[in-house]
Amino acid sequence: MKNFKAPFVILCLTFFITSCYKDNDDHPSTNSSINDFVWKGMNSWYNWQLEVPELSDTKDDDTDAYEAYLNQFDSPKALFNSLRFQYAETDRFSWFVEDYIALQQQFQGISKSFGLKFQAIQTHANGDVVLFVKYVANHSPGSKASIKRGDLINAINGSVLNINNLNDLATHLSNESVTLSFVSENNGVFSPLADKTIASVVLSENPVHVTKVFPNINGKKVGYLVYNSFRTAYHDELNAAFSVFKNENINILVLDLRLNGGGSVLTSAYLSSMIYADAGTDPFAILKFNDKHTNENHAYHFSNQLQVFDTNDVKIGVEEINRLNMLEGLYILTSDDTASASEMVINGLKPYMPSVKLVGTTTYGKNVGSITLYDTPATDFQGRQLANPTHTKAMQPIVFQIFNKNGESDYTQGFNPDIEVEEAQYWNSIKAFGDENEVVLKAALDDIRGVTTKSNVSKLKPHKTLQVEALSTRFEKEMYIENTTFNN
Repeated sequence: MKNFKAPFVILCLTFFITSCYKDNDDHPSTNSSINDFVWKGMNSWYNWQLEVPELSDTKDDDTDAYEAYLNQFDSPKALFNSLRFQYAETDRFSWFVEDYIALQQQFQGISKSFGLKFQAIQTHANGDVVLFVKYVANHSPGSKASIKRGDLINAINGSVLNINNLNDLATHLSNESVTLSFVSENNGVFSPLADKTIASVVLSENPVHVTKVFPNINGKKVGYLVYNSFRTAYHDELNAAFSVFKNENINILVLDLRLNGGGSVLTSAYLSSMIYADAGTDPFAILKFNDKHTNENHAYHFSNQLQVFDTNDVKIGVEEINRLNMLEGLYILTSDDTASASEMVINGLKPYMPSVKLVGTTTYGKNVGSITLYDTPATDFQGRQLANPTHTKAMQPIVFQIFNKNGESDYTQGFNPDIEVEEAQYWNSIKAFGDENEVVLKAALDDIRGVTTKSNVSKLKPHKTLQVEALSTRFEKEMYIENTTFNN
């Protein structure tokens, strides 16, 4: 069990730590000094440094011209965004960090939330919209309110959803509390069920969401794991799930990464080490940095042991990895939310397990990753402990590209599924994770059975599946390496 399970404790700790680092009124950092950190950090580490003229190494040769350049920006964030290569195309991923303490907590699954994820569906051409619940975190406000995956919502805070108000109403899901109106559906007609008001709390979410074994699928034991994020603080929980699979002698693993936007590269390597039966010391993934940091280029190898961390990213132990030596097949369930470190698992295992089958829809397409850069010029902007104490601003720029053993990194358009199943097509009959008739899982199990999948639920095709930024979780599609990596 992890620390920080009690919301009151987390809130107090967050307030205490943040208060130590807020801008110091006696010695405030000016925009100009923070802009200097932004430019120099990007000049040193940015993956596309050579492609951005304003990051030329000669830019700061003329001190007066350099200061005038920095001072033309209204904020450090504005400068940072101006330095991103092909902002909306190539570099969709780098971002400026206003509060790196909140960022680190988010990376470990600690955030204030209702514990819910949604998908928006336009049900008719006339603009009617519903949300279906994709995920409910265990022990969250959503779970305690008896909200279930698959529940339908047609109003937020009393306003019925439509195509015109959806974006505005979705922002209410970031409020301290919200009232959701639940409905049932029958032949496209909605009937009210109940209104539920829930309040957000600070959660520490275990990404190991469901662990299950199907004892007989065409004579095979099939393990099923819903794994929602690569978080270093939950290495021991992940290893415990594989202990269950190992003790059950499963033959096939179905790894559900539909909601897994990524996270720690190290954790991705550990997960793959649990899966690949013949793992030795071969390279799983190779990271390549820009020309200024070729000394940081290195490989992540399969491992026999994993490091255990607490929620402050402090190493607290070591465990032997529970490897599935009897595994005959691997299925990975995917969606457009399957990104970065999740795609790294797919790409990294390809040379070793070419028969891996993807089931679902095309993945996101992110083959690059980041580190957090702090205002610590003496250490080339690494090391949170040495960060300038007068502010909490940092950067999370893309600094490396990732390749597999064969030098492959060609998935910027995502990985296409071998068996295509779009969950949103079944929005009116979404079932729980682990239900044998849940439509995407069923497609994998039917393939194991050797039959063509056929859902036994009605498919009410939506007019349109909607992507709404306010329904996304910040930082959820990241692939990053910890600064401790550079110190080791």
